[in-house]
Amino acid sequence: MGAPLLLVDAPFLLYRSFFALPESIRGVDGHPINAMLGSTNALLRIAADTSPRAIVVCFGAEQAAYRVELYAGYHAQRPPMPEPLAWQFEQAPALFDALGWRVENSQELEADDLLGAHALLEEEADGETLILTGDRDMYQCVTQQTRVLYLKQGSSGFETIDAAEVERRYGIPPALVPDFIALRGDPSDGLPGAPGIGEKTAADLLRRHRSLDRLLAAIVEGDAGERPRIAAALRDHSDSLRAYREIAQLRPVEVSRPPDAATDLAGGARAASALGMGALAGRLDAATSLADL
Repeated sequence: MGAPLLLVDAPFLLYRSFFALPESIRGVDGHPINAMLGSTNALLRIAADTSPRAIVVCFGAEQAAYRVELYAGYHAQRPPMPEPLAWQFEQAPALFDALGWRVENSQELEADDLLGAHALLEEEADGETLILTGDRDMYQCVTQQTRVLYLKQGSSGFETIDAAEVERRYGIPPALVPDFIALRGDPSDGLPGAPGIGEKTAADLLRRHRSLDRLLAAIVEGDAGERPRIAAALRDHSDSLRAYREIAQLRPVEVSRPPDAATDLAGGARAASALGMGALAGRLDAATSLADL
């Protein structure tokens, strides 16, 4: 197997960098450039560490309409994007493109859906994929050929999550992550899960019943063998739980497999300079390879 394809959760990375670095880092016309600078530096460092065959940076809708239709509370508690970050979201695609990284966007689906579609396509081509994200929903994509690079909070490092690590953390295989989210809930997405069912109980239920569908069918038939409180919670919220799982599952979307592409240091230097990132532009200009950065 050759070099991996690196897929990037752009919204996560830009948000993370925006809040990790001070807004006092400013560039052209006095605009904050902290999110773009932090994201670019992180990707350059990770590209140097992983030597990907190509990099695909994925953007998407804040919340897909069909997910909100399934559950009105989906993403409902998320605050609006800060204006200084919104400007950087507009500028970042051109910067990433200048660096030789493919940029993809969807107005209907979310970045996660694009990430999942690319990972599946790469696997069908017998390729290896690394998904850079901070979203544990993406653990559902993990296979022998696809791993998640999970960026640590408050740290410049990342953890490589394979199937064994998903099972060690959650007690279930990657394919059952959407079922697990449905039962346990996901506060970051506003999904409440089943009342009274936490992480350990959700994993135990799925290990014994092997899927949410089998679990709910056993509850209906009355032979699930669960405590009355658990059985009642599952029976009374079965439709909602199926909706939560559909929200957590990635939607298929048509994508094309990117050709191999090296990072364009000179192109990135020009784009960084135009945005007022003088120090980054200088580093890119002086480098002859990613290892020099």
